[in-house]
Amino acid sequence: MKQLKAFQLGESVPEITLAPVARLDLIKYAGASGDFNPIHTIDAEAEKAGLPGIIAHGMWTMGNLAKLFTPYLDEGFIQDYSIRFRGMVFIDDVITLKASIAEKQPERLTFTVQAVNQQGKDVLKGNIVFSL
Repeated sequence: MKQLKAFQLGESVPEITLAPVARLDLIKYAGASGDFNPIHTIDAEAEKAGLPGIIAHGMWTMGNLAKLFTPYLDEGFIQDYSIRFRGMVFIDDVITLKASIAEKQPERLTFTVQAVNQQGKDVLKGNIVFSL
């Protein structure tokens, strides 16, 4: 596996495509995070809130995005992580996680990161600073 410090500007780490979002994923995440807002787990509550259905926790998507850097943890750590949520994630959505180098310094790399649904729409976009 190529080390992060060998990557060049614009180069991307290997993408990760998640399994389709399942209700059980969101129930487990609610338990782990303590976010029991019912719009994430109960259809009727999501509809009452004006949503077309259950939506994934934004932090569930954000947490999954960090998986892109798991193979590189022996080289450093995520120093800063800033994102904007751009769209909702629904049950059965297939999310692809992406990151490419936007800035390279000797001790840190800044990545543009995004999570994209099966229609190619950004659901999350931001930056990660990885400290080497």
